[in-house]
Formats: sequence, structure tokens, C-alpha cells
Amino acid sequence: MGILMFQSLSKFSIALTLVLAGDQAMAGGDVEAGQAKAATCVACHGVDGNSAVPAFPKLAGLGHKYLLKQMKDIRDGRRPVALMAGQVDNMSDQDLADIAAFYDAQPRTGGMADPNKVALGRKVYLAGIAERQVPACSGCHSPTGNGNGPAGYPSLGGQHAEYIAAQLKMFRKGYEDPTGRTNGGEAKIMRTTAFRMSDMEIEAVASYIAGLQPTQ
Repeated sequence: MGILMFQSLSKFSIALTLVLAGDQAMAGGDVEAGQAKAATCVACHGVDGNSAVPAFPKLAGLGHKYLLKQMKDIRDGRRPVALMAGQVDNMSDQDLADIAAFYDAQPRTGGMADPNKVALGRKVYLAGIAERQVPACSGCHSPTGNGNGPAGYPSLGGQHAEYIAAQLKMFRKGYEDPTGRTNGGEAKIMRTTAFRMSDMEIEAVASYIAGLQPTQ
């Protein structure tokens, strides 16, 4: 009885170890495997995730948790993106975890802010808009724009201003229109925030963020 129980416990321990190892691999992803799986992403997002065209976001250093969630949401239809149609449809969770690991490991290039928009952009980013209860962007994305990886808040510094502005406007639309961006969570933080911002404020804060230099 003792030998049989020991053998059963040993098998259970081995099985549990394999499951945990699999979960850890999924959680972190494999950078080398991700590089190979991201081969089709190069045309839009660049070899190292630093896209040259503002319509396509820079993925480098964006944050593994955030990248993985967005790719899953796109694959599963929670975030419709016409330009991504069919790109990740047949990828497994592990494939996406590996791609996220690869892009998160890449250094992101910086950008430049429009000098005429810096003052307003800085105010919105660091202090919010009190009279309309718009919170400071820095509360989630950090004063330097480096985000909060464990919380899933993306690192934004150096991102294309045009892309950031477009996403804020999509979140604003999603506040009351399901054809806007609605995958920001049940708390609707991004939708509520963007809904209370004017075009001028959105474009100013997007420009300010683009000028923040990412740290690796």
C-alpha cells in the first residue's frame, strides 16, 4: 500500500510539475520562438517592432501582458482591427505569448512632440483635467511613460502621436457606440477618460507622449 501510494504521489507530482512548467512558459513566452512566429508582422510593425508608419503602432517594449491581451482580443473578436484581419486568427495562446515576449524584449525608439502642443499635453498627461474629472495619464502609464507591466498598462513613451490620438478617439467613440474601442475592461477607464476630452486635448497629450523617451 505504501509503495503504491508513493508511486501515485510521484506521478501526481510529475504531472503537476509539467502543468506548472507549461503555465510558466505561457506566462512569459519564448523570445526566440516569438521572433520566428512574428515573421509576418514585419511588413507593418518593423523587424524589431518599431514601425515606420504612424498608422501601425510600435510594439517594441510595450509590455508583455498588454501585448498578449490585445492579440488575444483581436483574435477572439473583442477588438476588431481591420488592418489585422486574419493575421492572428489561427494562432494559439502560446504562439501569441511568444510573439508578445519577442516584441516586449525589443527597445522602443523615441519620437518628437510638437512644441506648440507640449504645454497642454504635459498638463493633461501629468495633472489631468480636474473640471471634467479626467485623471492624469501618468497615474497608470507612469510620469515617464513607461507604463506598469504587471498591471497590464502599456508603456507609451515614444509611440506615434497619430496612433495614440486615433486610439483615444476610438475609446471615446466606444463610450456610447459599440463600434468604437470597447476592450478596455469593465471599469471603462479609457472610454470614460477619452469621452471627457476634446480633440485638441487628445491631440496635445498624444503629441506629448510621443516626445517621452522610453527607457529600457
